[in-house]
Amino acid sequence: MTGTGNVVEAEQNADTKILLEKAEEIGKLAEAEAMEADKNAHLSEKIAQAIREAGINKLMKPKRYGGIEVSLSTYVRIIRTIAKHSVPAAWLAYFYSMHEVWAAHLPPEGRDEILKNDVLLADVVAPIGRVEKDGNGYRLYGQWNFCSGVLWCDWVGLGAMMELPDGDGPEYCVLALPKTDVEIINNWDTIGLRGSGSNGVRVEGAYVPERRVLPAGRLLATGKPTGGDYDEADPVYRMPFMPLFLLGFPVVALGGAERVLDLFQERTEKRVRVFKAGAEEKKSAGSQRLLAELRIQLKAAEALVDRYVQRLDEWQEQAKVVVSDEEREELFAIRGHVVKAAADISVRAMLTLGGTSIFKGDPVELFVRDVLAVAAHPNSLYEDSMAAYGRTLFGLPGDPVW
Repeated sequence: MTGTGNVVEAEQNADTKILLEKAEEIGKLAEAEAMEADKNAHLSEKIAQAIREAGINKLMKPKRYGGIEVSLSTYVRIIRTIAKHSVPAAWLAYFYSMHEVWAAHLPPEGRDEILKNDVLLADVVAPIGRVEKDGNGYRLYGQWNFCSGVLWCDWVGLGAMMELPDGDGPEYCVLALPKTDVEIINNWDTIGLRGSGSNGVRVEGAYVPERRVLPAGRLLATGKPTGGDYDEADPVYRMPFMPLFLLGFPVVALGGAERVLDLFQERTEKRVRVFKAGAEEKKSAGSQRLLAELRIQLKAAEALVDRYVQRLDEWQEQAKVVVSDEEREELFAIRGHVVKAAADISVRAMLTLGGTSIFKGDPVELFVRDVLAVAAHPNSLYEDSMAAYGRTLFGLPGDPVW
């Protein structure tokens, strides 16, 4: 490697070190208020502010708009570092950064309007809104649940089926609105991920200009942003949209499961069994085997995430923005498998620890509930992901979205 190459590599390593240190700080900050956030169904505003100040929300932003370019493997390490301390905070860090990607595929004027500023984006991409044409724009109506991060965001993307001027029928779209056009519905009362504040939202006829309408169905089909005028060398535009957009789910779950497993080992090393004549649990063959089994399961899940990142890196190198159904559904299957493994690891560890881990607010209890909530997301459903991948192995169509 040339001397210049060594300098660049050193700078990249230094930047990575700083980002990982900031991720650790964010995680610890969120962990300190975990019980309060679980009770209130949201973290404090300072967590979102810390994510913004650290630049985490810019990790997937195009360089043209001031994005901080990192490798996908570094991105995974950052999100997982936060998740080991707080799954809800990692959920927010992942979404606030990855939501920049759909905004980067809006028409050029919409991209400029949103991404030229340092903003936080939330969304609900489920196409359940109703749209009416109004002059050169549209009126949006509807109610959506699960709007993660809406309490602290600046913009919201909401899904709807609508007709576009150059289309021949209803199409799947995402419409971007300033948060001031959205009413927040405080209905976030769930088993886990409570700190994410993923409340519902309602829109009653807010006006959305054409520049803020993302034809999401076309994006999934072509992999290209609306209206052109983009840097084809930017990594954001060199990978298939949906596989990149969903990368964080298994990473967040894996970080949470790793923390549960660390707690299991720590507590088992100190545990004395009253009903077993004071036996030290670390000397129990059952706990020894379980710890080994869960560690191997965790390593296997890590290897699958590495495979996921490797595939995205390969496609980025090739600028392959559209992949076959089988290629796409392999990654869906990986996401489903990793999240299921994370949930299995977490639950088995909790059950083996017994009564000490089930008190409300205990770290094990909190992390297990958070991982289970990640596993309940439709993009994480094991049966759906395996069925979709299996269909493509027989040459049949995959899942229409995931």
